[in-house]
Amino acid sequence: MITALLAQAWQAPTIDWHAIAPELVLVAGINLVLFIDLWLDESKKWAMATLSGMVLLGAFVPVVTLAVVGGDVRDAIFDGRYMIDEYALVLKGLFLLVGYVVVLMSQTELEEGGYYQGEFYVLLLVSVLGMVMMASSRDLLSVFVALELLSIPAYMMAAWRKRDPKSNEAGVKYYLLGVFASGVLLYGMSLLYGTTGTTKLTEIGAALAIGDPSVMQVLAVVLVITGFAFKISAVPFHTWAPDTYQGAPTPVTAFLSVASKAAGFTALLTVLYLGLYGATGVHEPYIWVLAALTMTIGNVVALRQTNIVRMLAYSSVSQGGFILMPLAVMATDAAESALRAVVIYLLIYAFSNLGAFCVIMAVARKTRSGEISSFGGLMGYAPGLGVLMTVFLASLAGIPPLGIWIAKLQSFRALIDAGSTAAYALAVIAAVNTVIAAAYYMRVLRQIWMAPAPDGDTSPVVVPPPIRLALAITAGGTVVLGILPGLVLRFADLPDLTGALGF
Repeated sequence: MITALLAQAWQAPTIDWHAIAPELVLVAGINLVLFIDLWLDESKKWAMATLSGMVLLGAFVPVVTLAVVGGDVRDAIFDGRYMIDEYALVLKGLFLLVGYVVVLMSQTELEEGGYYQGEFYVLLLVSVLGMVMMASSRDLLSVFVALELLSIPAYMMAAWRKRDPKSNEAGVKYYLLGVFASGVLLYGMSLLYGTTGTTKLTEIGAALAIGDPSVMQVLAVVLVITGFAFKISAVPFHTWAPDTYQGAPTPVTAFLSVASKAAGFTALLTVLYLGLYGATGVHEPYIWVLAALTMTIGNVVALRQTNIVRMLAYSSVSQGGFILMPLAVMATDAAESALRAVVIYLLIYAFSNLGAFCVIMAVARKTRSGEISSFGGLMGYAPGLGVLMTVFLASLAGIPPLGIWIAKLQSFRALIDAGSTAAYALAVIAAVNTVIAAAYYMRVLRQIWMAPAPDGDTSPVVVPPPIRLALAITAGGTVVLGILPGLVLRFADLPDLTGALGF
């Protein structure tokens, strides 16, 4: 009898190894890159970028096969605490593709700057692994572990230019505020566990749906959302973002502004829709205020910036407000359209923002400046880059038919579907902020199209092949998803979370 009980207690869980193939490929790839780097001669370190890119593409293959060939994918692991479904696969594909583009952006900068290459790519792959795990996490513990797994390598990558005081400052600020945010988040999670008796999100959601939440549960919800607000740089928890984005190496800045932000929103989405849905009276007004402040303050401060990386940092803050906007009405009949709007926004925003940073890297190789004025006359001596930057900034501004216009349209549609006074008020605030955002994007375009080249230097810009490939991927995604929005709308049909809520 005792033997039978022990055998049952130690019985290994049933795992579909094909379903977690992306994670397995990344784990194997991380160890492979680390091992080869130990024995590779310094003159051949460039191969680490190629190998890391192959690992990310290798992990992307099972994502595609599961999403396209696998049909109706839904696999629960560890009693539903780790899910492989359409929602997870869409976001995993996003993280892997962003990681690959960042590898392309990093290759030339690391080689020319004399930075450690093998260690950088190992940290990048580990961070992407955390993001991939985040997409499938359905438990407070797995969400927190995935969040720390993606954040800790990012702290180190932000300070990768160790001889640059600004990079050191970027890393320290990101680390200190990131650790503080993790503490706030973990305290909120502990209160949720203490008041519900479980860490599984669906069970927490069922417990909160019974009657009005207690004072302790209200505090838990506020703390959890505040912890995530730090991660997505929502106002007033955004103070780390501008200095970190400006001081970090440009590829790392692009990675943080796209992949890290998307991972934070993924965690917030999952926790809100599965765990905190029963406490809508607490988190809806809180998110409404966060969205309004984030898009407004981010845009207003961006107007005053003269450095283009710092401008895009505040632009990223304001875009986070637009992404938060539909979540302020998720308790209404617009819950499904709100979820779809956020995922669509994350998918399209990634292409446009990464592409803008690619152009900045290419131009900065010639001008050695990050000032907006350094883009003067770009159409005269590098028309290709000028057109691409125009496409990316026009997309970020929400101008049809480029990329983000369909994402913003979906966000406004979610507010209109809600039909409440608060939703209409937030839509008005968002419309005003859309106009404000266009002002500082157009300021950069005025330099590109109308201003003369700084110091009359019209020598051509040499764009390395990896950056060219990154530009091709990002420009293709921005244009195609803007002209054919049905592609991303189809992939954003997410039966998992909406099904869990009975939609």
